[in-house]
Amino acid sequence: MCFLNPFKIHTRHFITVFLLQDQDKEYVGFATLPNQVHRKTVKKGFTFTLIVAGESGLGKSTLINSLFLTDLYKDRKVPNAEVDIVKHTISIEEKGIKLRLSIIDTPGFGDAVNNTESWKQIEDYIDQQFEQYFRDESGLNRRNIQDNRVHCCLYFISPFGHGLRPLDVECMKALHEKVNIVPILAKADSLTQAEVFRKKMKIREDIKHFGINVYQFPECDSDEDEDFKKQDQILKVFHIPFAVIGSNVQVESKGRKFRGRIYPWGVVEVENPAHSDFLLLRNMLVRTHMQDLKDVTRETHYENYRAQCIQNMTRMVVQERKRSLREKHREGSEADIPLPLAIVDTEKERLIFEKDEEVHFSYSFSNFLTYKGNHNSFIHLFLSVAEEDAGGPGEDSGADAAQPERWLLIPYGY
Repeated sequence: MCFLNPFKIHTRHFITVFLLQDQDKEYVGFATLPNQVHRKTVKKGFTFTLIVAGESGLGKSTLINSLFLTDLYKDRKVPNAEVDIVKHTISIEEKGIKLRLSIIDTPGFGDAVNNTESWKQIEDYIDQQFEQYFRDESGLNRRNIQDNRVHCCLYFISPFGHGLRPLDVECMKALHEKVNIVPILAKADSLTQAEVFRKKMKIREDIKHFGINVYQFPECDSDEDEDFKKQDQILKVFHIPFAVIGSNVQVESKGRKFRGRIYPWGVVEVENPAHSDFLLLRNMLVRTHMQDLKDVTRETHYENYRAQCIQNMTRMVVQERKRSLREKHREGSEADIPLPLAIVDTEKERLIFEKDEEVHFSYSFSNFLTYKGNHNSFIHLFLSVAEEDAGGPGEDSGADAAQPERWLLIPYGY
């Protein structure tokens, strides 16, 4: 029978408590912040919005279903030649992590005879999402803002051409400042390995020649492992654009099942790196660079749109203020300045003046005749003065010649 020493038990417990207290003094607790953030974000969930663009028949719907192992196009209709915007939203949960995935499809793009500005609806949709988020962010209730901004654009390039077509160039140039563009070389199973390599080289040359800004992979941190750095370098150099194959059908070959396509000359595996870049695209899009795509959208594309909106609003406020100041100045000037005079007609004024002089002379002359009554003497004197003024026989140079109106004084000075 074994007896325990109560003194030893008490001593051991005291030492343990003392060591824990010493550790607590050196441990503040902010090292648990990542766990708090993780717990909060997992509870809130994640969102990701992806838009696919390209002409019909390039396997856009099949690739989306293959990427996320879902069926987004159950009730699919045959698209017409007009570009339409169709949004599909699904909730995916994996190991307790919830993701609200929004896929924006563009049926009808590139299918018309005249595709001039057929990308305008895609561009307008991206701007509308930026505008809606800007309004929600500037509003009063900012607690539950729903982020519908487009984080990535998978642009599908036809394998049956020589590089980029004019429609591809114009569309990508219209969108590259608004969204992260990831070029996709569709239907890679229709090309040989050598053709795929040449096609990728040509597309990269066209992208550089036309100044198109596609999504740039970020630089790896120094603490990343070597395998991740090597995979990132391979993505940057060799796998843009991604040559992919899509399939939702399970096929069986050599005793194993996989998603792929069966041809008379062989079998194509969707998830085989030797056949396509599907795995690289899915890993980049979902596992390694999804958060970076969202960060670039928030910090670059949305900030550029927000700065432009604020600049336009500031310009409008300044113009409105200048206009109001001009109106106030104009009102003050009109109050100080008297009303403008009527336009003077010089010829009319001259005639009126002559008529007034004639009336005045006639009135003075009649009054003089009435007052004096000596008509003959006045006429004789008037004629003498008139002859002197006209330079006649009675002309006299001197003071009288400088008095053209001295006959008006005759009635008063006679």
